[in-house]
Amino acid sequence: MGFVGTLLEVIGFGFGLPIGLLIGYILFIFYNNHRDVKEPIVRPLIDLDSKSLHKVLPEIPAWLKHPDYDRVDWMNKFIFEMWPYLNKAICNTIRITLRPTFDQYIGKYCIESIDFDDLTLGSFPPTIHGVKVIETQLNELVIEPKVRWAGNCSITVALKLFSFTFTVQLLDLQAFLAPRITLKPLVPSFPCFASIIISLVEKPFIDFGLKLLGADIMAIPILYRFAQDMISSEISNMYHWPNDMEITILDNLSVATKKPVGILHVKVVRAFNLLKMDILGKSDPYVKLSLSEDRLPSKKTSVKMSNLNPEWYENFKLIVKDPQTQVLQLHLYDWEKVKAHDKLGMQVVPLSSLIPHEMKEITLDLVKNMNPNDPHNKKDRGKLVVELTYEPFREEASGVLGGEGKPGSLTRSYSLESSSGNGVLSVTIESAEHVEGKHHNNPYAVILFRGETKKTKVIKRSRNPRWNEGFQFMLEEPPVSDFMHIEVLSNRRGFNCYPKESLGHVDLKLADVVNNGRINEKFHLINSKNGVIHIELIWSTV
Repeated sequence: MGFVGTLLEVIGFGFGLPIGLLIGYILFIFYNNHRDVKEPIVRPLIDLDSKSLHKVLPEIPAWLKHPDYDRVDWMNKFIFEMWPYLNKAICNTIRITLRPTFDQYIGKYCIESIDFDDLTLGSFPPTIHGVKVIETQLNELVIEPKVRWAGNCSITVALKLFSFTFTVQLLDLQAFLAPRITLKPLVPSFPCFASIIISLVEKPFIDFGLKLLGADIMAIPILYRFAQDMISSEISNMYHWPNDMEITILDNLSVATKKPVGILHVKVVRAFNLLKMDILGKSDPYVKLSLSEDRLPSKKTSVKMSNLNPEWYENFKLIVKDPQTQVLQLHLYDWEKVKAHDKLGMQVVPLSSLIPHEMKEITLDLVKNMNPNDPHNKKDRGKLVVELTYEPFREEASGVLGGEGKPGSLTRSYSLESSSGNGVLSVTIESAEHVEGKHHNNPYAVILFRGETKKTKVIKRSRNPRWNEGFQFMLEEPPVSDFMHIEVLSNRRGFNCYPKESLGHVDLKLADVVNNGRINEKFHLINSKNGVIHIELIWSTV
């Protein structure tokens, strides 16, 4: 009996201990969920002593603590009035977005269904405790709001497994965030920016309740602290600046707003079996080549007189802005002295089919146009042989001259020793300020460099024009000893009898952009009282 009694005591203790812990845990949760909540004591800040004031300091709005943050009560009122509608719209978007993710798990792991049993963000909207606008000399807008949200949201996911339904509920979410929101690049198409880039400048504070089958598992102190720290750390590791999340707004952004990313080397080798276009002779072929979505003039080969199998072996360089979407356009024409040149054929080559730094020889079947249903394309128009090599620019992180310490200051940088060889000098005339003429103010900028002249558009009746126009110069060697002359002129308009006049100029030493890779700053205009001009220069090499 002694052995049996001891065995029963062990069995009783083994069953009694977990059952007692379970009953105690349930009573603990029941007590926490049903105890009376006392109204908080609210006192003005002037009545608090220094110790109490130090405790509530994190709760003070950012616009009150920092002079560079602006108060946005109007925005909070707007969000509050719109919140019932924003709540429904955001919840519908969440349902639609996560529906495919839920569907791919149905049928796996014995899961019969997954769906939202309840989805609401509650009646309390987020509150913005201040907004700071960061000025940069880049083509972007950067804002840093302080966002706090103590909402009564309720998100319940019902999972049916083995004919049993399990529910997981997220509720009472609190989040204190300090995001950095960058709208870039700014473009002249609604909504006037191509993408939204979001990152965090501080570690976020996340607090929430989580119920599994109706029991609040976050009431366990150890689990609560572990989950809170782990989630905050993971979010911070993923999105703490310079890590970010990019949301594309305009997919079909014009390539004209993009910066050059490489050079396409094209060698037009030869053509054979071309059409005979002249009645009394053969054909006088030449090739015109260009990149799609490029405003630069087309390049041309020499004309081969009376030749249906011409050989050129001529090299060309084209500036590439988007190798994933741009295509090389090749058109063959029969040169005519008097009338319009006859078209012999054409073909295109997508740059996405090229491997960087590898030369590719391609033999193209010429067609009349790119319409596959056109019966004229069945006619044999000959072939064209070209050699293509795409050379992307070298890139490494560095600071921007004139923009150190500012968001987005990571860019290309090249040392003088590594900049030997050809490259592209990109010049962007952003804007000018306080330019004023004696008789009229219709400013435009003129770039003079190595005998080439580039002009921006004319802005009518403006002392603070914004052009945001880019120009490129293909160079065989770095412009270490060169200067670039940029002048702001005003052109007369209408019945104004005064001639155009200079509003100021600047001469830039290009050795600085070769050494630093990039210059982005404002320069004071010579012969102007208060005028300045904002210019960005980038030297890119392959």
